Amino acid sequence: MAQHGMVVTSQPLAAQAGLQILRSGGNAVDAAVATAAVLNVVEPMMEGVGGDLFAVIYVAKERKVYVLNASGTAPTGATVERFNELGYHWDPKNWGPASGMPVHGILPVTVPGAAWGWQEVLRRFGTMTFKQLLEPAVQYAENGFPVSERIAHDWILPEALPLRGCCTQPDLDSVKTWYVNGAPPKPGEIFKNPDLARTFRLLQAQGIEAFYAGAIAKAIVAKSTALGGTMTLEDLAHYRGEWVEAARTRYHDHELLELPPPSQAWATNEMLNILQACVPNWLAGKTLASLGPRSPLYWHLLVETKKLAYADLYRYNADPSFAAVPLGRLLSQSYAASLCAKVDPAHASTPGPAGNFSMGGDTIVLSTADSQGNMVSWVNSNFDEFGSGITVPGFGFILHDRGALFTLDPKSPNVIQPHKRPFNTLSAGFLLHENQPVMTVTLMGGDMQAQGHAQLLVDILDLGANVQAAADMARFRHSQISNVLGLETPLYDIVGGKLAAMGHSVTSIDGESVGGVQVIMSVPGLKDFDGASAKHGGSGYYRAGSDFRKDGQAVGW
Repeated sequence: MAQHGMVVTSQPLAAQAGLQILRSGGNAVDAAVATAAVLNVVEPMMEGVGGDLFAVIYVAKERKVYVLNASGTAPTGATVERFNELGYHWDPKNWGPASGMPVHGILPVTVPGAAWGWQEVLRRFGTMTFKQLLEPAVQYAENGFPVSERIAHDWILPEALPLRGCCTQPDLDSVKTWYVNGAPPKPGEIFKNPDLARTFRLLQAQGIEAFYAGAIAKAIVAKSTALGGTMTLEDLAHYRGEWVEAARTRYHDHELLELPPPSQAWATNEMLNILQACVPNWLAGKTLASLGPRSPLYWHLLVETKKLAYADLYRYNADPSFAAVPLGRLLSQSYAASLCAKVDPAHASTPGPAGNFSMGGDTIVLSTADSQGNMVSWVNSNFDEFGSGITVPGFGFILHDRGALFTLDPKSPNVIQPHKRPFNTLSAGFLLHENQPVMTVTLMGGDMQAQGHAQLLVDILDLGANVQAAADMARFRHSQISNVLGLETPLYDIVGGKLAAMGHSVTSIDGESVGGVQVIMSVPGLKDFDGASAKHGGSGYYRAGSDFRKDGQAVGW
């Protein structure tokens, strides 16, 4: 808990860098950029300047939420025909995103949006510049930092070559940049990245012109071209993110704002809509709270709700500039009520044809808040661990592979096309009550994110957990295509057998599979008997939760 400001994320050095910005007069947006930049150094497999960014920003003086989509667009030449010619074809056993797409290598690389997004949020809401905010990251990149056990566990480069039949070989520029004497850094080893420091120095001096039109852009295109990619200088120069309207829904007198398409985050809205409409029907006088999380029926209903929402997600989600996504209908109360009969409280359903695909995904999330009441919910990502596996030589960052979430099914709204944004797992949300800020909503980890948001919010709004307890409570992860239900081991031990008896394909999983929560809650001031704010001990404050499954830290002042 802290009164004046707070930062929470998955690595302590990054959290401390953001706090340093707050204490030196920066606001929550400034702190988010500084924190994200340090994470690019200390958790480089998870996020970077060559990846995607989404942000949900609460601006206190306006009492308004702004939503930024700075996700990447497919390069020129990214067509189904080209992928087919290279030997990649739609896989009918995967009827969701990523069908037929190579996961790593140059082909799933889309134009990076993060650098544009960093500068855009500063242009609109920040008070500091890249010169100030990137300096902590520059210092860690130049002088090094000790790699922790948890992060060393994730420090594995994917195979990224060749172009056809990818992937069986590593990118040698990646090995040179990220490994020490040909091997991942060991826990406690000091790791440096002077090439990334160079990138940040260019951003400090020239802004994003260096990235999208200057030396960095030329290096990105040269690397892509050498490997058979089709990205052009024009693709980079013309890149723009966009400010968008949030997906909204009400749950227990709160308003949830989540990212709209092409993000998957709106599936959280649909899940909560279904629970609100259908739990009275399913339970006849009981509630999720009265059932409690030791009941197999509690988990059965949450999982079945997830299946319904993700069925719509996989059917409709795509770049709304290229495909019509009927979000208004899907997030209506009447539509949610129409789905109640699809759930059998005694038996598990099958969400679709038998398939063999399950989704990974690695990301960072962070939250910040300042003394003016501004709050930021932020998700930055390379998509997979070390993204495409392709490093831009001399500049020390990974190109993300978010384009792997396109499909090669020509009938899908999410089919790959030049300059289109793919289906995106990145999720960030914000919770309001009577138009007052309540909390950021973040949880990293592929298709875990939207279903994880819903579980986090049920923990808080139905079960009454505080934010740290909610971050730590056991979670499930359901794979829509393979229809496998993963339960964290302590939860599996309690309800796994009973859920299996209800027809679920249940497996025990560890905490790595269920993502990491990094959230901040705004707690209003206490009131005295006449309703006025109490003068002593009554001012508002923040409280935060940082998931024990990660290396995270919540810091404040």
